[in-house]
Amino acid sequence: MRVLLTGHQGYLGTVMAPVLAAAGHEVVGLDAGLFADCVLGPTPADPPGHRVDLRDVTAEHVAGVDAVIHLAALSNDPLGSLAPELTYDINHHASVRLAQLARDAGVQRFLYASTCSVYGAAGGDDLVAEDAPLRPVTPYAESKVRVEDDLHELADGDFTPVFMRNATAFGYSPRLRADIVLNNLVGHALLSGEVLVLSDGTPWRPLVHAVDIARAFTAALSAPREAVHDQAFNIGSEINNVTVAEIAEQVAEAVSGAKVRITGENGADPRSYRVDFSRLRAAIPDFDCEWTVKQGALELADAYRKFDLTREDFDRRFTRLAVLRAASEAGTVDDTLRWRR
Repeated sequence: MRVLLTGHQGYLGTVMAPVLAAAGHEVVGLDAGLFADCVLGPTPADPPGHRVDLRDVTAEHVAGVDAVIHLAALSNDPLGSLAPELTYDINHHASVRLAQLARDAGVQRFLYASTCSVYGAAGGDDLVAEDAPLRPVTPYAESKVRVEDDLHELADGDFTPVFMRNATAFGYSPRLRADIVLNNLVGHALLSGEVLVLSDGTPWRPLVHAVDIARAFTAALSAPREAVHDQAFNIGSEINNVTVAEIAEQVAEAVSGAKVRITGENGADPRSYRVDFSRLRAAIPDFDCEWTVKQGALELADAYRKFDLTREDFDRRFTRLAVLRAASEAGTVDDTLRWRR
């Protein structure tokens, strides 16, 4: 297929583009480029693409495309809380507009990167499946719910949206993010000798490696239409349903000499959920995740050492909120997070 991959210069997109190409697909990128320079280690060549803000996409950008994989978004809860109006403008309205343009252009399959954060404060110890109530507790998660609802209304006999509810990502990417839980804890452990947990450590988190996310999207791209049409799928593995305290212990094992310190200063996090991932395995029987949290912690520690991660880069270059604040203070982006011309 000819696949338009939005967010191809982001943390997940940089990993996903080569996986798609290796599967035989022709990849065309689309990215505003806000995080294109957030690089640790050698970066594979980007696919040919469009340097454009998601809000400025036109019919020309989706012409001749067979499928869209839509990753681009303001990508975490702190960003969403800082600028909720921009989160809804970019993550919700621009995403739905992209899907409408794609459908009008004859695109047959639209894979949308949603999130397990839509389950929010699920509570209890039962595994949360895709038909569970959605209880988003942040603008980021709420924007994902709204897009899923609107894409459902666009589904028809020719246009197949698929909602890929990713667990919390982890693992090395050449365009690193240090503001997601495992990546963050490994970095702190290496740079300070301490695995610092600011919550009480009790919330459950489902985790999934960036490569497994890429593999899941690639599998869903070529799955039979009837298996995935207008369906939501949790992306991850039950083995990686872990508490934050358990994640910290895995990090301490991966980083020799690091000690776990749980301060609890931020209190109990309302986002706590254990997730059932069986629906995707039933729809695509030959797919399953390969990476464990422990393997990911070891991989990250090795990459951080190999590429000489510094404290300044960890805090500034690889934290999305810090990157955008720096760009705003430097005047390179305006108050809508568009590049100044």
